[in-house]
Amino acid sequence: MGIVRIDYHLYDEMVEYAKSHMPEEACGLIAGSEDDGGRLIEKIYYLTNTDHATDHFTLDPKEQLEAVKDMRTNGYKLLGNWHSHPESPSRPSQEDIRLSFDKNASYMILSLMAKNPVLNSFHVEKGEVTKEDLRIIAKEYYF
Repeated sequence: MGIVRIDYHLYDEMVEYAKSHMPEEACGLIAGSEDDGGRLIEKIYYLTNTDHATDHFTLDPKEQLEAVKDMRTNGYKLLGNWHSHPESPSRPSQEDIRLSFDKNASYMILSLMAKNPVLNSFHVEKGEVTKEDLRIIAKEYYF
């Protein structure tokens, strides 16, 4: 899969959004570009958790469609999804694994259970979970 990179500004934005939706799980889509070296997340889409639950999420279908249209308009590729775990670690739950249908997707989980948030990215295929090499970068220093 290669390296998954996200700019620290997007990471900070994701953390603030997730904190503002506590105690519910926050969720959305991730989009950007891909090359031989991996993935670059260029946009985070913040979608409504229609379940309004603390331990699972369902993306709003209408907002999901709008996000995909925006990706096409702006030349982004759908890279996967993200959600927060307000009270549990940054790793997929059994439900997360069961609902990970796209073997090409990155599944990002942001844990807010400790003082410092923890973000990890995972690849899930046939129920097997592999942690991806996620790097929070500053473009002005990385490129």
